Amino acid sequence: MADAETSVLEYIPGLRRYARALAGDPAEADDLVQECLSRALARRQKCADIRNLRAYLFTILHNAHIDRLNDRQRWNYNISDEFLEQRLSRPAAQPDRLALRELAEALQKLPEEQRQAVLLVGYEGLSYKDAAAALDVPIGTVMSRLSRGREALRRLTSGVPMANLRKVK
Repeated sequence: MADAETSVLEYIPGLRRYARALAGDPAEADDLVQECLSRALARRQKCADIRNLRAYLFTILHNAHIDRLNDRQRWNYNISDEFLEQRLSRPAAQPDRLALRELAEALQKLPEEQRQAVLLVGYEGLSYKDAAAALDVPIGTVMSRLSRGREALRRLTSGVPMANLRKVK
């Protein structure tokens, strides 16, 4: 069990990055990671059957995020004007930081499915197969979402006007 705990610990920074990109709020991202690790710990008896612990943990994190989104829709939380003003009115400290912020904003404008694919494959370095397992979709769907997401990011960050993004069911 000590080896499994060590293995889990090495994935926490990646889980935190992905959670922060999904949630947009550091405190909520930490809550997501904690929920992920809590769920994994609750299922530790099944850990022997897991072939790819990293993909398994990202799957749990993804599902925890989806659960929170569903809860929000159910409870319809309101965001205060002060919170939005604080988040949106900070000036960039340097050009690189501005570029990163622009990219983060562009990521937030992507449809959820495309953003998840871009983050898992492009940022976290998961293979298409592992990302497909984490998102519970076919590999071709991951590839398609990734391609559309990357193209949308190119357009958003280059200032080229975009056609309206729509969710395809």
